[in-house]
Parts: sequence; C-alpha cells; structure tokens
Amino acid sequence: MHLPSLAAEIVFYIGSFPITNTLINAVVVSVGLIILAIYLRGRLQEVPSGVQNFTEAVLDTLFSYMDQVTGDRKKSIRFLPIVGTLFIFILISNLLGVFPGIGSIGRNMVERGETMFIPIFRPANTDFNLTLAMALVAVIGSHVIGVMAIGFWKYADRFIKLGGIWRSFKHGGISIMVAFIEFFVGLIEVVSEVAKMISLSLRLFGNVFAGEVLLTVIAGLVAFFVPLPFLLLEFLVGFIQATVFSMLTLVYLTMATTEHAESH
Repeated sequence: MHLPSLAAEIVFYIGSFPITNTLINAVVVSVGLIILAIYLRGRLQEVPSGVQNFTEAVLDTLFSYMDQVTGDRKKSIRFLPIVGTLFIFILISNLLGVFPGIGSIGRNMVERGETMFIPIFRPANTDFNLTLAMALVAVIGSHVIGVMAIGFWKYADRFIKLGGIWRSFKHGGISIMVAFIEFFVGLIEVVSEVAKMISLSLRLFGNVFAGEVLLTVIAGLVAFFVPLPFLLLEFLVGFIQATVFSMLTLVYLTMATTEHAESH
C-alpha cells in the first residue's frame, strides 16, 4: 500500500524541469477540455444534440446558479470564462481521482538508496501548488476586474482610505479619529484578501488529499465491496469542492465589481 505524500512525486524530467504525477493529470484534463472545446466549436448546430446538447445543459445550469449570486445575466456571462473553467477543471480533476489506475499504475524508482513506488497519475488537486495557483487567479483576478469595472481610485478606496484622513482635517474633532479607524480597517481588509487565497487553496487541497489517503487505506485493508461507499462519497466531495471553490470565486468577482452604494 502506497500512501500519497504531501508533495507531488516526480515521475521524470524534461531537461532540468521536473514532471510530477499531479502535473500529468492536470495536463490530461486541460488537453481533454481543449479538444472538447475545439470539437464543439466546429460542430455547432442550431438544434443541439449529443455532446452539444449536454454541454448546453451544463451551461444553462451554471448560468442559473450564477444569476442567483450576481443578480445580472450580463455579469454572469462576463464571469463565466473564469468561474466555469475553474468549476469544470476542478470537478473533472476530482472525479478522475477515483477512476481505476489513478494512484495504482506507476513504476519503482530508487531514491536515496530506497526503492519507492511512484504512481504515474495522481489527482491534480492533491498538489498544493495547483490549488494555490487557482486561488491566486481567483482572488487577484477579482481585483483586476474590479479595477476595470469601477476605476482604480474608487476601488483602492475600499482598502487604503487616505482621502478620508485628508478630508477629516478640514472638519477636525471626532472625524479625524473616525478617518484613522477607517484607514486601519482598510489595512485589515488587505490582510483578509491574503486570507482568502490561503483558505481557498487549503480547503480544496485538504479535502481532496484527505479523500485520496482515505481511499488508499480502505482499499489496502479490504479490496472488494467495502470501498464502494467511500468511492461514492468521493464523487460527492469532488462535486461539492468544485462548487464551493467556483461559487466563492463568483462572490469575490461580484463584490469587486459592485460599488458601495449599489451593494447597499
């Protein structure tokens, strides 16, 4: 029984660049989605059928949930490339983790004088580097789109309220103290943005990695029938984690593009 390590295992090198098993899985999913997109683009029909029909049903479902958060179909369409891509990529990556061969097909490699079994495929989201990268895209992307939507100075005023301090000196008294409090609250907001990245990445990584360890342990103890409920649970957890990550990203995007008066 080979328990997955916290760090992704290196399968081979291209020059000096290490290729890990999680990277292989991520590339397989990405290439598969690109091929599907090219296929659908070249076979679009006014009356959908087959794969196009299924894809449009998925998009309609995504739009219905996104509209409940944004309250605006135009915003939903604008945010779909980010939110939809994250949802589909995370979902497929998580579901691939319970397929036969993932984690069990590999080769023996000698490291530090010891022979170790290295699986060729490993669920992509069990690599913290990947989940952190997606969290960075979600949070930093929301700020970039927020600046583009409402302007740099209006957006920056949510965090660094220097203008309020300057104006408070004209009024004096309690307004100066309130302005300084608002300034430090803005600094706390900056810290909270960093916390968003950490919580997003750790939540996804922790749940998927824990599920992978659980499946490995159960399969090592009992090979038949007993692991089935846990496999079904992993399907559910994979869907939930993809939904949570993408919906939180959508919330960040919606809040970033909403002015204060509009949000109230």
